[in-house]
Amino acid sequence: MAARLSENRLVSLPLSRIRVIMKSSPEVSSINQDALFLTAKATELFVQYLASYSYKHGRGKEKNALTYTDLSHTAEECETFQFLADILPKKILASKYLKMLEKEKRDGEVGEGHEEDEEEEDEDEAVGDSVGS
Repeated sequence: MAARLSENRLVSLPLSRIRVIMKSSPEVSSINQDALFLTAKATELFVQYLASYSYKHGRGKEKNALTYTDLSHTAEECETFQFLADILPKKILASKYLKMLEKEKRDGEVGEGHEEDEEEEDEDEAVGDSVGS
């Protein structure tokens, strides 16, 4: 019991939540208390490193605060954190996002129409070859 209390003081993250997350994996049947503690501590250290790196390399020093923009910039620019780019995307306005979707839709339609034109040209060539024979 005393060991468990001292472990809880060494980590800030709730061990019960981490256990639930770990058990959500179908490959995990039981969780050793040491593994739970080490996972919690490693996660905590990772989050601290991400925050301090983002603060030092972002605008955090200017504002004396760490912002979401700093974190998303770090995830996009730093190779170490690029696996987080999907989780921490740069914020964009809804209007800009809708314009991007419209542009992609138009580009997709133009590309599809272009492919159809090429197919028709190929068919015309094939018909011309067979007629000329």
